[in-house]
Amino acid sequence: MSLALAPTERPVLAARLRGAADAALARQHGRFGPWLAVALGAGVLLYFRLSEEPPGGALWIGLLLAVPAFWIARRATLAGWAVGLVAAGLIGFGLAGWHAARLPPPLDLPRGAVVITGTVTQVELLPQGRRVTLERARIAEGEPLPRSLRIRLRADDPTRLAPGDTLSLRATLRPPTAPVVPGAWDFQRAAYFAGLGAYGTALGPVAVLAREDGAPGFAALRIALEARVQAAIPGAAGAVAAALITGSQAAIPAAEIAAMRDSGLAHLLSVSGLHMAIVLTSVFATLRLLLALVPWIALRWPCKAVAALGALAAGAGYMLLTGSQVPMQRCLVMAALVTLGLLAGRRALTVRTLALAASVVLLVAPAEVLGPSFQMSFGAVLALAAGYEALRGRLSGPRFGTGWRRRVALGVIGLMLTSALAAAATAPYGLHHFGRLQIYGIVANAVAVPLTSLVVMPAGMVALLLMPLGLEAPALWVMGQGVEGILATARLVAAWPQAAPALPPIPGPALAIASFGFCWLALWRGRVRLVGLPIMAGALAAGLLSPPPDLLVSADGRLIALRTTEGVFLQEQPGASPFARSVLLRQLGATEARPLPQDGAEAGGTIACTPEACRFRPRPDAAEAVLFRAGPARRGQRFPDPPDPALVRAACGRAALLVSAEPLRPRCPTGETVDRFTVWRDGAQAIRLRADAAHIVSDRATRGVRPWVPPPPMPGRPD
Repeated sequence: MSLALAPTERPVLAARLRGAADAALARQHGRFGPWLAVALGAGVLLYFRLSEEPPGGALWIGLLLAVPAFWIARRATLAGWAVGLVAAGLIGFGLAGWHAARLPPPLDLPRGAVVITGTVTQVELLPQGRRVTLERARIAEGEPLPRSLRIRLRADDPTRLAPGDTLSLRATLRPPTAPVVPGAWDFQRAAYFAGLGAYGTALGPVAVLAREDGAPGFAALRIALEARVQAAIPGAAGAVAAALITGSQAAIPAAEIAAMRDSGLAHLLSVSGLHMAIVLTSVFATLRLLLALVPWIALRWPCKAVAALGALAAGAGYMLLTGSQVPMQRCLVMAALVTLGLLAGRRALTVRTLALAASVVLLVAPAEVLGPSFQMSFGAVLALAAGYEALRGRLSGPRFGTGWRRRVALGVIGLMLTSALAAAATAPYGLHHFGRLQIYGIVANAVAVPLTSLVVMPAGMVALLLMPLGLEAPALWVMGQGVEGILATARLVAAWPQAAPALPPIPGPALAIASFGFCWLALWRGRVRLVGLPIMAGALAAGLLSPPPDLLVSADGRLIALRTTEGVFLQEQPGASPFARSVLLRQLGATEARPLPQDGAEAGGTIACTPEACRFRPRPDAAEAVLFRAGPARRGQRFPDPPDPALVRAACGRAALLVSAEPLRPRCPTGETVDRFTVWRDGAQAIRLRADAAHIVSDRATRGVRPWVPPPPMPGRPD
């Protein structure tokens, strides 16, 4: 039996295929546009994944090619949109490179204490003391620095400071730190794009050279609000209340931040779309009600449009007050688009407005795509928008009753669905950035989100309106009680068994593939969207099953972690950073570590130690590593003595890897060596012991040669 088609049947089959394709495309009408935002973000990510800076000509060629590509995209259907996606990717790639090229290079900082003068642009309240940000700062009598400085003041310094003041102080400066381990958060990259040049610690009191007598800006207003809120609401609740109003989390105690994180409520601490939505909704409803109460205005004015414009203006003021963070920018752009649609008599499409908001943020600040704020904020809102669209028909029927019963049922269901969708959408990004999974986040949010929406934020807004009259105390009391309820919920849920188990972070490539699957699921219509589920599941499974390194060495060599089946063992030297310790453990999926034994074996013989060194073989089929212990520094010495050369020679022919916090001599002709000189030159090290050798990945190899990565140090003894 022949399967070949007769000549007369071929045109019929071709017409049917074209008809099916046209019908499929018609079903996806309006869904191609949001994919341009996805392609724009993919181009930005491609730029940051490069190991070296692309030539400037390549960036401009990409931007120029995007123009004819978009012109071609308008003249075709599916093929045209494919060209449009390429054009959007080229724009993202080129703009990311342009933003990086236009910024000033990192600062060449002096060693030792220096006298610094500069203008205060921000004053942050900390749990102990304050921190100031200086612009146009000068070191000694030098030229103004092109980057800002962030300096922590002494805790007992009583000097009153406000934005606009010019001050002088003696301080030590240090550059932004490199990633604690390869692949961890890059503080140097974040500081580079934020315009930050150095951190510092004041060594003495501040001298104010000039005070700003003009009208206070939003930064000064933020400081005044923080002080008044924390004066009215004492303790941790006051710090949280101030964060919800002004966006500054610096004063929140670490214990409360940990409880909010482990309970899945950390998103409430960062002013985000939720807070902006509450402000916009409250102002819109209040203005519309007040306008409706005046018959002359209600009959002559477009009250709905006027209330929407008033709410948008209030939202813009709230965004400026809280520092214009990414979630607030996104929500304000979406609100502006919805308002324009309202004024034009058209309905705004949520997914399309979200895509446009994401595009605006990416065009203005491309580096934000790498941060948890951007990823979790847009992920949560996209899940809510797509979920509401998919379930809108099922929730509109009469099955939930009528009248108040229907409103209550839909309110409860909407709250549960909102918590579930937002938690599911943000969980992969939380695992990637924080290495934790909040098991009971839905339960905690079911209590805390209504408290925030119905009590805390409305009371805070009323307090803001009453502050000029000095009558804010009752509203702040109500706000404080609501915040206390949120904190009590966070502490209770965080104390439940396995509330936030630690897991190794999902690798970046796996998260990118999972994000593509998530976009596929959320942006398409019909059954074709279900293809995104196996993409997400496969990427997340591969990421979770990817084993973490066997050894991690911090960038200063003071922390060396060994991963075994019975937990993590840690060699920790005096002066090691507690923050670096927590990041090191988080990369290995652990919260606690045990010290290496002084003598004997641990972890079923995986680790065997003597007072001079430890042998480490994580698996029977893995190569062996030898970790030489760091002895105490003798009086008058800055560093401990290096390991005994005789011990090093004895280990050379036996181990595939030698590790030491101090320099190793002699160098082995075979095998790998990681010591103090290695981390001084190439940064933190991640090591996997394979059957025949040790596979080492350094921080410098991971990040490559980029504008924010310091060049290799000159030969010599490390500091």
